[in-house]
Amino acid sequence: MAVSGTAAANRGSRIRGNDIVADQIIASGHFPHRVGIDAYGNGGFRFADMSHKGSLLCLPTGMYGWEVADASALTLESLRPALECADELDVLLIGLGPDIVAIDPAIRAAFRARRVIVEPTQTGGAIRTYNVLLAEDRAVAAALIAVEKAR
Repeated sequence: MAVSGTAAANRGSRIRGNDIVADQIIASGHFPHRVGIDAYGNGGFRFADMSHKGSLLCLPTGMYGWEVADASALTLESLRPALECADELDVLLIGLGPDIVAIDPAIRAAFRARRVIVEPTQTGGAIRTYNVLLAEDRAVAAALIAVEKAR
Protein backbone atom coordinates (compact mmCIF):
# COMPACT_ATOMS: atom_id res chain seq x y z
CA MET A 1 0.00 0.00 0.00
CA ALA A 2 1.40 3.36 -0.93
CA VAL A 3 0.42 6.62 0.67
CA SER A 4 -0.19 9.55 -1.64
CA GLY A 5 1.31 12.97 -1.03
CA THR A 6 -1.94 14.28 0.46
CA ALA A 7 -2.37 11.24 2.68
CA ALA A 8 1.27 11.43 3.73
CA ALA A 9 0.75 15.07 4.69
CA ASN A 10 -2.43 14.12 6.57
CA ARG A 11 -0.78 11.14 8.20
CA GLY A 12 0.89 13.25 10.86
CA SER A 13 -2.33 15.02 11.80
CA ARG A 14 -4.84 12.20 11.34
CA ILE A 15 -2.84 9.28 12.71
CA ARG A 16 -0.66 11.13 15.20
CA GLY A 17 0.10 8.81 18.08
CA ASN A 18 -0.40 5.79 15.83
CA ASP A 19 2.55 6.22 13.51
CA ILE A 20 3.69 2.65 14.20
CA VAL A 21 0.30 1.35 13.03
CA ALA A 22 0.41 3.56 9.93
CA ASP A 23 3.90 2.31 9.06
CA GLN A 24 2.75 -1.33 9.43
CA ILE A 25 -0.24 -0.69 7.16
CA ILE A 26 1.96 0.80 4.48
CA ALA A 27 4.64 -1.88 4.73
CA SER A 28 2.28 -4.87 4.77
CA GLY A 29 -0.18 -3.84 2.03
CA HIS A 30 -3.01 -4.31 4.55
CA PHE A 31 -5.38 -1.77 6.07
CA PRO A 32 -7.00 -3.51 9.08
CA HIS A 33 -10.52 -2.13 8.58
CA ARG A 34 -13.16 -2.54 5.91
CA VAL A 35 -13.95 0.90 4.54
CA GLY A 36 -15.63 2.43 1.51
CA ILE A 37 -13.72 3.24 -1.66
CA ASP A 38 -13.48 7.01 -2.19
CA ALA A 39 -12.05 6.97 -5.72
CA TYR A 40 -10.52 4.66 -8.32
CA GLY A 41 -8.56 4.93 -11.54
CA ASN A 42 -4.93 5.61 -12.47
CA GLY A 43 -4.19 1.98 -11.67
CA GLY A 44 -5.37 2.09 -8.05
CA PHE A 45 -7.82 3.13 -5.36
CA ARG A 46 -8.26 5.78 -2.67
CA PHE A 47 -9.73 4.90 0.71
CA ALA A 48 -9.20 5.94 4.34
CA ASP A 49 -7.20 9.01 3.23
CA MET A 50 -4.68 6.72 1.55
CA SER A 51 -3.87 5.73 -1.98
CA HIS A 52 -3.24 2.13 -3.05
CA LYS A 53 -1.63 1.30 -6.41
CA GLY A 54 -2.79 -2.01 -7.87
CA SER A 55 -5.75 -4.31 -7.38
CA LEU A 56 -7.53 -4.67 -4.05
CA LEU A 57 -9.34 -7.26 -1.92
CA CYS A 58 -11.90 -5.76 0.47
CA LEU A 59 -12.63 -8.41 3.11
CA PRO A 60 -14.24 -8.42 6.57
CA THR A 61 -10.70 -8.44 8.00
CA GLY A 62 -9.60 -5.34 6.08
CA MET A 63 -8.28 -4.11 2.77
CA TYR A 64 -5.45 -6.04 1.09
CA GLY A 65 -3.27 -5.52 -1.94
CA TRP A 66 -4.13 -8.18 -4.55
CA GLU A 67 -1.81 -9.53 -7.25
CA VAL A 68 -4.47 -9.95 -9.97
CA ALA A 69 -3.86 -7.34 -12.68
CA ASP A 70 -6.47 -8.39 -15.26
CA ALA A 71 -9.47 -10.69 -15.55
CA SER A 72 -7.48 -13.42 -17.29
CA ALA A 73 -5.49 -13.90 -14.04
CA LEU A 74 -8.65 -14.37 -11.93
CA THR A 75 -8.69 -17.90 -10.49
CA LEU A 76 -10.19 -19.66 -7.53
CA GLU A 77 -6.73 -19.68 -5.97
CA SER A 78 -6.42 -15.89 -6.36
CA LEU A 79 -9.74 -15.59 -4.49
CA ARG A 80 -8.67 -17.97 -1.71
CA PRO A 81 -8.56 -15.15 0.93
CA ALA A 82 -12.21 -14.31 0.15
CA LEU A 83 -13.19 -17.99 0.24
CA GLU A 84 -11.56 -18.29 3.67
CA CYS A 85 -13.90 -15.49 4.88
CA ALA A 86 -16.98 -17.03 3.24
CA ASP A 87 -18.73 -17.73 6.55
CA GLU A 88 -18.82 -13.96 7.13
CA LEU A 89 -20.15 -13.10 3.63
CA ASP A 90 -23.39 -13.01 1.71
CA VAL A 91 -22.01 -11.37 -1.45
CA LEU A 92 -18.65 -11.23 -3.23
CA LEU A 93 -18.44 -8.50 -5.85
CA ILE A 94 -15.75 -9.01 -8.47
CA GLY A 95 -14.59 -5.92 -10.34
CA LEU A 96 -13.22 -7.35 -13.57
CA GLY A 97 -11.54 -4.19 -14.83
CA PRO A 98 -13.01 -2.06 -17.63
CA ASP A 99 -15.02 -4.87 -19.26
CA ILE A 100 -17.31 -7.68 -18.19
CA VAL A 101 -16.00 -11.13 -19.05
CA ALA A 102 -17.03 -14.66 -18.11
CA ILE A 103 -15.45 -16.04 -14.96
CA ASP A 104 -14.38 -19.62 -14.32
CA PRO A 105 -17.46 -21.65 -13.29
CA ALA A 106 -15.35 -23.22 -10.51
CA ILE A 107 -15.29 -19.81 -8.79
CA ARG A 108 -19.08 -19.58 -8.70
CA ALA A 109 -19.41 -23.20 -7.61
CA ALA A 110 -16.95 -22.87 -4.73
CA PHE A 111 -18.66 -19.76 -3.37
CA ARG A 112 -22.16 -21.16 -3.99
CA ALA A 113 -21.19 -24.20 -1.90
CA ARG A 114 -20.43 -21.71 0.91
CA ARG A 115 -23.74 -19.85 0.27
CA VAL A 116 -22.06 -16.72 -1.09
CA ILE A 117 -23.46 -14.92 -4.13
CA VAL A 118 -20.78 -13.96 -6.68
CA GLU A 119 -21.45 -10.85 -8.79
CA PRO A 120 -18.84 -10.17 -11.49
CA THR A 121 -19.05 -6.77 -13.21
CA GLN A 122 -16.90 -3.83 -14.27
CA THR A 123 -14.71 -2.46 -11.49
CA GLY A 124 -16.64 0.84 -11.29
CA GLY A 125 -19.99 -0.90 -10.83
CA ALA A 126 -18.51 -3.27 -8.26
CA ILE A 127 -17.16 -0.31 -6.25
CA ARG A 128 -20.48 1.55 -6.30
CA THR A 129 -22.38 -1.58 -5.19
CA TYR A 130 -19.76 -2.39 -2.54
CA ASN A 131 -20.04 1.10 -1.06
CA VAL A 132 -23.85 0.91 -0.88
CA LEU A 133 -23.89 -2.57 0.68
CA LEU A 134 -21.13 -1.60 3.12
CA ALA A 135 -23.10 1.50 4.17
CA GLU A 136 -26.09 -0.82 4.79
CA ASP A 137 -23.82 -2.95 7.02
CA ARG A 138 -24.29 -5.96 4.75
CA ALA A 139 -21.93 -8.95 4.68
CA VAL A 140 -20.08 -7.95 1.51
CA ALA A 141 -16.58 -8.38 0.11
CA ALA A 142 -15.04 -7.16 -3.12
CA ALA A 143 -12.20 -8.30 -5.34
CA LEU A 144 -11.33 -5.26 -7.44
CA ILE A 145 -9.02 -5.24 -10.44
CA ALA A 146 -7.42 -1.81 -10.80
CA VAL A 147 -8.22 0.25 -13.91
CA GLU A 148 -6.54 3.25 -15.49
CA LYS A 149 -9.70 5.22 -16.31
CA ALA A 150 -12.70 5.53 -14.01
CA ARG A 151 -16.10 5.17 -15.67
